[in-house]
Amino acid sequence: MKVSYYPGCSLHGTAKEYDQSVKTVSRALGVELKEIEDWSCCGATSGHATNFKLSVALPARNLMIAKGEAKEMMVPCAACFNRFKSAQYHLRHDEALKKEVEEIVGQKYTPGLDVKSPIDILYNDIGLDALKAKVVKKLTGLRPVSYYGCLLVRPPEVCNFEDYENPYMLDGILATLGADVKNWSYKTDCCGGSLTISRTDIVGKLVDKLMTMAREAGANCVVTACPVCMANLDARASENLRLPVFYFTELVALALGLPGTSTWFKLHNVDPLPLVSSLGLL
Repeated sequence: MKVSYYPGCSLHGTAKEYDQSVKTVSRALGVELKEIEDWSCCGATSGHATNFKLSVALPARNLMIAKGEAKEMMVPCAACFNRFKSAQYHLRHDEALKKEVEEIVGQKYTPGLDVKSPIDILYNDIGLDALKAKVVKKLTGLRPVSYYGCLLVRPPEVCNFEDYENPYMLDGILATLGADVKNWSYKTDCCGGSLTISRTDIVGKLVDKLMTMAREAGANCVVTACPVCMANLDARASENLRLPVFYFTELVALALGLPGTSTWFKLHNVDPLPLVSSLGLL
């Protein structure tokens, strides 16, 4: 299975462990990733608040480059995913805007590229049965809550991800790995996003609420697929509320016995090694 790959800025910077774990897991599951040549920033997280046409043209350029390489494009970063889906939505519904963007970029835009999160590809394209067959170490004792955040699921008519009120794919993946996934009502609540720089006080309150509710649900860790959410959850919680936070691909790699997990975990702010070691998972 060949898939175009858009890492975005975060996965080449603050979310290197996400990039590395996505690539490791993809190889193990038979997904051939081809990174888009000469890709550029998609405008997340502030492009859309600066200039609307810019916010469409930036991801559109990457869509134009990727078209023809594969039918699907994997976009691991939730913020990037949202910008690509938004661009596709506006280009599909506004012919005048489409022509302007084509003039700005200097290329023709052709629809048809399916932009997907790695959660979607793993759940629907690869399938839970194929994933289960690869598990060599069940994540017994791990009690995660799945945290999607805002940008994978909203607005629903743009993202078309899954059940935007109560998404389930990440829960299914983690359960297939042998984890005891906990139910909670905060899967898609906001963590404050990029306000972490300008309004750290707001982000701190939002993250503390999420960590409090995760603990109340019986979780001993939080699992996400968003570099912005990861940065906030992993660094902004009050010390007495902190829980280890994982990218879901790190846990897939752990359960599949793939190399790299101990190195990736060292990049986290809240050290997850004591938890995974105490459960005999590493």
